[in-house]
Amino acid sequence: MNAGAPCIPRRPVSRGFTLLEVLVALLIFLMGAVVLGSSYVNVLNGYDLAQRANANTEDIGFARALLLAEPDHDKAEQGGDFDSANHRKVTYHAQIDPTQTADLFAVAFTCEIDDPTATKPEKVTENFMVLRPTWADPTTNTALLAAAKAKIAKLQGTAPP
Repeated sequence: MNAGAPCIPRRPVSRGFTLLEVLVALLIFLMGAVVLGSSYVNVLNGYDLAQRANANTEDIGFARALLLAEPDHDKAEQGGDFDSANHRKVTYHAQIDPTQTADLFAVAFTCEIDDPTATKPEKVTENFMVLRPTWADPTTNTALLAAAKAKIAKLQGTAPP
């Protein structure tokens, strides 16, 4: 040390955070918490929606199976109803129209699911083709089969034109 130089006192070094640094850190933490919280709520909503969609698919599939298991055309068109495992009332019916092919039918299947927790019933309509000999009218079926045989014979060249 130099004996002739005056001694300048040193300022103590601060080892803590300033108020501004603490507020910025809290703001960053808060923004992250909001983003994670909203993501978590969206995941929960997605799980709930998927669970309800799965229950609807099961109810509609069971109603469709009941329709297709019915051997009588008129009873199949009339449909029916049942209480599902989820405490919902399921009602179904179908519009069944014959096609130009023997034993083939165009089906417009309508299923209505009345959930007590929902504001209004959910209605689902499906269109599909079904090959059902038990629904066919024998006289119409015979005429369709004869027309198909004649058309095949004409294509093969074995029938008179």
